[in-house]
Amino acid sequence: MDSRMIFTGIAIAVMVQRLFELRISKRNAAKLIAQGGRVHHENLLFLVKVLQIGWFAAMLLEVWQLDRPFVPGLAAIALCATAAGQYLRYLSMQALGVRWTLPIITLPGTSAVNTGIYHYLRHPNWLGVVLEILAVPLIHSAYLSAIFFSIANAFLLAQRVRSEETALKIDSDYEAFFRDKTRFLITPTFLKPSQQKVSTTDGT
Repeated sequence: MDSRMIFTGIAIAVMVQRLFELRISKRNAAKLIAQGGRVHHENLLFLVKVLQIGWFAAMLLEVWQLDRPFVPGLAAIALCATAAGQYLRYLSMQALGVRWTLPIITLPGTSAVNTGIYHYLRHPNWLGVVLEILAVPLIHSAYLSAIFFSIANAFLLAQRVRSEETALKIDSDYEAFFRDKTRFLITPTFLKPSQQKVSTTDGT
């Protein structure tokens, strides 16, 4: 089978997953609002959708129109990075449960989630997105799409992270739990003695 067909199938599967996540987000948002959740804003969701659609179209065009080669070694690394991104996003959704939404919605007075993957990272979901946007095009050497959309995503992500953290600081004890955690890298627990103290104090 043509490797480009396999790559197209992978890309379509990722986009179908994105559509499924939109449904989950809308369902969770409705539940949060019913519980008294505060809607801050859409957090650039329209631009994110445009970026995702552009990313999907661009990498397929690059692979098919520019006849990008299939490089097994690069494909293996990219597939591993894609799987890691998928796993981080799954862990994020699992830890947050109904509080996982694409728009910024908080439950005022509710403690910030500090369990699961969030015990180690502030933004595992965003790290997963970063890995996927970079890695999926590289499965079939679409390096132009990987570079361009990674840069575009970085600009959007910088704003989205700031907005999300601001909302969480206003409506929860986010700052107490996460001030010693890095945003996108896992820091060993023994390097963060102050974080252990904070979590023990505020986790009741």
